[in-house]
Amino acid sequence: MGKEKVVLAFSGGLDTSYCAKYLSEEKGYEVHSVIVNTGGFNAAELSEIERKAYMLGVRHHETIDITDEYYDKCIKYMIFGNILKNNTYPLSVSSERVFQAIAIVEYAKKTGASSIAHGSTGAGNDQVRFDLVFQIMMPGVRVITPIREMKLSRDAEIAYLKSKGIEDNWMKKTYSINKGLWGTSIGGRETLSSDTWLPDEAYPSQLTKEGEEILELIFKCGEPDSVNFQKIAPVEAIRRIEEIASAYAIGRDIHVGDTIIGIKGRVGFEAAAPLILIKAHHLLEKHVLTKWQQYWKEQLSNWYGMLLHEGQYLEPVMRNIEKFLTDSQKYVSGRVKVALRPYRFEVLGISSDHDLMNAHFARYGEENTAFTGDDVIGFTKILANQMKIYGTVNNEW
Repeated sequence: MGKEKVVLAFSGGLDTSYCAKYLSEEKGYEVHSVIVNTGGFNAAELSEIERKAYMLGVRHHETIDITDEYYDKCIKYMIFGNILKNNTYPLSVSSERVFQAIAIVEYAKKTGASSIAHGSTGAGNDQVRFDLVFQIMMPGVRVITPIREMKLSRDAEIAYLKSKGIEDNWMKKTYSINKGLWGTSIGGRETLSSDTWLPDEAYPSQLTKEGEEILELIFKCGEPDSVNFQKIAPVEAIRRIEEIASAYAIGRDIHVGDTIIGIKGRVGFEAAAPLILIKAHHLLEKHVLTKWQQYWKEQLSNWYGMLLHEGQYLEPVMRNIEKFLTDSQKYVSGRVKVALRPYRFEVLGISSDHDLMNAHFARYGEENTAFTGDDVIGFTKILANQMKIYGTVNNEW
């Protein structure tokens, strides 16, 4: 009989490098590694990851690119919903894990593998996200997680790989870096406690520009359509904004939140394009949507972000919310100006054919043209009626 085939979710980082070597050499599996690119790797990086996979002993390595699918099925709705977890984190990594898991399951089915392995630890969110998709889409699959099962530390993984003659830039592995189209997460010793912060050098992008630069964005039905008056596809727009803004070291922060498994966690991130797009889009919506459209969008968007963060993308209600979000973007079209400065940005203003801040009706605090002072007196009297009755009957005031 041949060796048992296992599909390994592979990124080329420390955890998955350990898994590849351990599963092939210590456990005797026929390892098929798969990297699912969600926009975080260029061609040279993917080639290096493939070389590393074979050096670690895998039988076959596969690269699957789902960047456009990830945008169409997820990022687009995060922009529509102005989604920031705890008003901070644009779900840079947590949103992409489900799509990587789906692609891995589809590949495992195609190759006839009965087992899937991943390098998640036992203390984070990713283990749940991967396991959940695997169980839903491939019932009965055996999930192998060496790091989680053996409770391995990063130092133990490095020591094992060194003992097998695997050389790498181990100093670089001080931080766990996960890069995708929608941002980069950074984990390290500083994020394990509540009172320390990531040093400047931990972030992938460093400050290379000074002064101020104006970025002009055009949205069409809620989606990025143009950057600095150059019409461009949404995925390329995100990349272009990131390229421009990361030179100012924009988009750095640390997210503190509740994990799926019920503990508090911290993670650093760098997400210039997501933060700029969400804030610019949100300002445009303030001008073109009604009060109640904005209110209900916020409620549903918060739920969408929470369910997405917790790996519940396959829950049917997510498709219902997506339809609502799509419909809400009918008139979310216009131009937004953003000022870029070192370590920060400022959304300056918008112009749109659908701007409801329209001087034909009134100028706030200055002039009313669509109603009279007498109209306001009558309106206020009716508005006060219910509270006046309540207070009189109950002697409240």
